[in-house]
Amino acid sequence: MLKLHCLNGYIQNIYLAEYPDKLLLLDGCCRADVDILEDFIINELKRSMSDITLIVVTHMHPDHAGAAKLLGKKYGCKIAAANVPGQWYSGLDGKLMHLTDMLLTLWVAGRHKKAKKFIYYSSSLTPDYYLIDQAGLPGFEDWQVHFTQGHTDRDISLHHQISDQIYVADLMVKVRGKFIPPYPVFYPNRYRKSLIKIKALKVESVLLAHGAKVQLTEQQWQQLIALAPTQPVTHWRSVKTKLKRVLLGKDNSG
Repeated sequence: MLKLHCLNGYIQNIYLAEYPDKLLLLDGCCRADVDILEDFIINELKRSMSDITLIVVTHMHPDHAGAAKLLGKKYGCKIAAANVPGQWYSGLDGKLMHLTDMLLTLWVAGRHKKAKKFIYYSSSLTPDYYLIDQAGLPGFEDWQVHFTQGHTDRDISLHHQISDQIYVADLMVKVRGKFIPPYPVFYPNRYRKSLIKIKALKVESVLLAHGAKVQLTEQQWQQLIALAPTQPVTHWRSVKTKLKRVLLGKDNSG
């Protein structure tokens, strides 16, 4: 039988699925979350860290991939991620984006009154398992993979069909009681399709990385879909837009 634990991570929820003979970490967490996981698994569950037989990385942001490699190296945990070509943080732009995302993570932690911690992690990932859409998780076939791209090009959600709940990572966030799209959204068309796809599953409950376990009404789904951007919304695009305005302002003043 499945027991699903929700822990308070550095800036996000940590979902750990407990089975009699194994553990499943639904996302790669933040590097700063390793101590939290070790304390909970060893001291609360009285289990071995090597019982984590699979870690899923839903996408490569610091609070979803940051602890995966370290846990894999330290305890032999296998890692699974979407079967998408290439690395998310590729090239010079990718390295800069990787650094920016870590700085944003620290900024969010500060907003939550959390102390600054060492959160550096590798910008590349070579998982043990490459996941395809609609497939079951290796060793955890009661969980079905759904590609829910948009936030990045490799986002996935995990549907536990028996309990009819789905972990959607950053597909949405809940702010002041309202469900809104995440920031950034690199692929708006894919993002809208992802929302429609998950809505159509009509699941009992949705597990948020930034929020909690929620049940969305038809109206809330429609409002969220209506808020989906039609153009990419990224920090890079924001910087370029602001820079262009500054340059145009200088040109006009000349």
